[in-house]
Amino acid sequence: MQPESTLNQLKLSSPDGQLPPSYGVYFKNTLVALCHALEDHILQNPQSDRSHQPLVIVTFQQGKWYLQEADRYFNIARISRKVAIAAVGDSGFETHKTGQLDNVSLVKLNLEDSLVEEWNLIILADNYAAMVLCHELSPEEYKADSQPQSDTERKFYGLWTFDRSLVQQAATILIDRMKPYNPHLCENLHSLQSEITANIVNTQPVDLTGVVSRVVTYLQMSQQQLVTVTRQSRELVELEGQALRLNKNLAANKLQAFLRMAQKVDERDKDNPVASLQVSALAEVIGQLLDLPMLKLRRLRLAGLLYRLGLAEAPSEVFTQRASQLDEASLKFWNSRSLFAAQLLSTMPELESVREIILHELEYWDGSGIPNGLKGDEIPLESRILGLVAYFQEQTQPRGDRPAQSPTASLQKCQDYSGIRFDPSLVESLNTVIKLTEMGLMKLPEKPSQIPTVWLED
Repeated sequence: MQPESTLNQLKLSSPDGQLPPSYGVYFKNTLVALCHALEDHILQNPQSDRSHQPLVIVTFQQGKWYLQEADRYFNIARISRKVAIAAVGDSGFETHKTGQLDNVSLVKLNLEDSLVEEWNLIILADNYAAMVLCHELSPEEYKADSQPQSDTERKFYGLWTFDRSLVQQAATILIDRMKPYNPHLCENLHSLQSEITANIVNTQPVDLTGVVSRVVTYLQMSQQQLVTVTRQSRELVELEGQALRLNKNLAANKLQAFLRMAQKVDERDKDNPVASLQVSALAEVIGQLLDLPMLKLRRLRLAGLLYRLGLAEAPSEVFTQRASQLDEASLKFWNSRSLFAAQLLSTMPELESVREIILHELEYWDGSGIPNGLKGDEIPLESRILGLVAYFQEQTQPRGDRPAQSPTASLQKCQDYSGIRFDPSLVESLNTVIKLTEMGLMKLPEKPSQIPTVWLED
């Protein structure tokens, strides 16, 4: 643990030099779950009386402040007394509406400051206190064989607690660490902290049963995601074993295993059993309109066949309900599908280009997508095509209580998201294809020009 870290300073300032039992090493997705659980308590229990509204102090680790988090903090700030956010200067929140709110203060961290390695959330109100403190392991602290290969494998020293005395002490430490950047802001934060402390004696403590339950639920969901990836990898090994009996070429075996897994996903989706074939086919047509080189077309075609890999262990509700009807666990699974697929494909270096296409399928043109918040042309072209075509194809099939939409109506939904979720030029290309079908000059393709033999196996 770094000596100057907030965690270490908290430990040194504690009377017995001990941190709470929750202190340990956490995976990144677990910490995301913890922070969301605490933030949701603010969002779901808004206080109209300013004296009961919380003071929120946040430090975001070096990297992008994703727009989905920025939107989340816009809602948090509107029901908080004060929000102070520290992150590197190019994180992206200065131009976001959250950064323009009167009660939101932004602190630009220097890259040399170890705070850029920390990820902290402190919530102080007169009727409760809560926090998550953590910082990432240094490269030297990872074991030689456990260096993270993906974002979800990153590890952090961290803790979470509702102990007011610890939260108060951590707030003091963190505010003092931000003092060199903005002394006036830190004086204001210390003043608010004192004001909140003074109100405690006259305030009925809030029942934290709900938020504790939410923390447990979110932790279970984060663990479910890790278990899911393990299960998917296990199934891949089993399918790969079947393929080995058919073909001695290891790369071909693994690809066949992936293709068969993707086919099994489609077989589970009774309302959309040919999704991968249709998406691959239409993506190929769009690629041809854009005159993509043959190699890129082949990668795009294969990405279309494999883009649903992440749903191999999905709850059945994912295939029978609309996203707005899913419970938290199922919705989290649905939103993580491209990441799960990419994690599986990472086991086959030969498919790195295809993995990259699928990984960024859910990035949005305005930068509000996942997993990296890429914006505009930062998103790989093939990923933009796949994301648009997958959404269009999904609309043309029934889902839950939503009936199948006509190609024209599905196109309109895509046009509604033009410039927001989808590349406007690609929406226009899709429009061209639909117009040609309406004129009877072509039919929407049902399958790509080439299909691996394994896809047609019984």
